[in-house]
Amino acid sequence: MKKLIVSLASVALVAACVLGPSAAVSQEKPKAAAAVDAPHQIGLIDMAYAFKEYGKFKTMSESLKSEVEATDSEAKAMVTKLQTLQGQLASGTIAEGSPDQAKLEQEFVKTQTELETFKKMKQREFLRKEADVYKVIYLEVQDAVKLYADYYHYTLVMRFNRDTVEGADNPQEIIQSMNRPVVFHRTQDDITEPVLKYLNDQYNKTAARPATPATPASQRKQP
Repeated sequence: MKKLIVSLASVALVAACVLGPSAAVSQEKPKAAAAVDAPHQIGLIDMAYAFKEYGKFKTMSESLKSEVEATDSEAKAMVTKLQTLQGQLASGTIAEGSPDQAKLEQEFVKTQTELETFKKMKQREFLRKEADVYKVIYLEVQDAVKLYADYYHYTLVMRFNRDTVEGADNPQEIIQSMNRPVVFHRTQDDITEPVLKYLNDQYNKTAARPATPATPASQRKQP
C-alpha cells in the first residue's frame, strides 16, 4: 500500500511539472494577445502651418521685427555719420596733414569700427532671440499635441506638409513634394486644426486678460 501511495505521488508530481508550465502559458496568452492587438493610431501635424497661424508666434515675431527695425535705424544713423565724415575729408577744404584732417580721420575710423561691432553684436543677439521664439512655440505646440494624443489615444504623431504635389509649380517644389515621407493619409489623421485651435484659444484668453496695474510705492505697505 505504501509503495502504491508513493508511486501515485510520484505520478502526480510528474504530471504537475508537465502540466504546470502549460497552464501558466495558457493563462498568459490572453495578456500577450491583448498587447499585440492594441491598435496604433497615427496622427499628422503640419508644424510650419501651425507656427504661421498661431497668434502667439505672430506676436512674438512682430515684436522681434520691431526690434530689428529699431536697430536698422541706429545703424543707418551711423552710416549717415560716416558719409558726412567722408564728405568732409574729400571736400578739399581741410589742409592735407593738418590736425583737423587727423581728427576727422580718427573719427571716421572710430565710427566705422563702432558700426561693424554694432552690426555683429546685434546679429548674434537677434539670432539668439529668434531661436528662443521658435523654441518657446515648438514646446507649446508639442505640449498641445501630447494633450490631444493622450485624449484621443494617438500612439504616434508625425510632422508632415499639407501642400500637395498638384500645388507645386517649379521643379524643385515638385521634387520636394515627391520626397515627403507621408504619401497618403486620411483627413481625420491630420490633427493640425484642432491643435491650432486649442493653442489660439489658450493664448487669446491670456492676451485678453487685463494687466494688473502696479501699486505706487507710496501706497505699498511697509514690512
